[in-house]
Amino acid sequence: MELPTAGLKVLVTGTASDSHTWNLVYLQLFVEELGHRVVNLGPCVTGELLAEGCRRHRPDLVVMSSVNGHGYRDGLTAVTRLRAEPSLAGTPLVVGGKLGVAGERDPERAALLLAAGCDAVFDDGDLDGLRDFLTATARGALGPRADRTRAEGGRPDAVLPAGSSA
Repeated sequence: MELPTAGLKVLVTGTASDSHTWNLVYLQLFVEELGHRVVNLGPCVTGELLAEGCRRHRPDLVVMSSVNGHGYRDGLTAVTRLRAEPSLAGTPLVVGGKLGVAGERDPERAALLLAAGCDAVFDDGDLDGLRDFLTATARGALGPRADRTRAEGGRPDAVLPAGSSA
């Protein structure tokens, strides 16, 4: 199978403690259907493996997924690892899925992930938010992280590019 030559290069990955794979296959298909190329690192990806994957594949965006409810803890470790390495510090990274084991949306943890350097958080499978984010990123509407504004209203957990609608 050949990857499309247009669109973003998106690196899809599971979190360090999450061994689920079906969510990653689903995410890969979802992103590819939107016209982007996907490199799927698979489950149980530590911060160091993620950094290696980013150095090797130079993605336009990293999409991290959690099913087991450790998206906050593992996402925080991963984003801290990427932001600590100057050559990877600007790599856009979003986290989606379950942030906590309680199974409820968690705006406080989402805000902490954003403060740590995540470009967006799609708590509990907000695929419309991810689709909007991918579209805005592909159009070049995603400015520097510091210029982005927090969406208000419909998607309180996501950061969207300035001027976009939620």
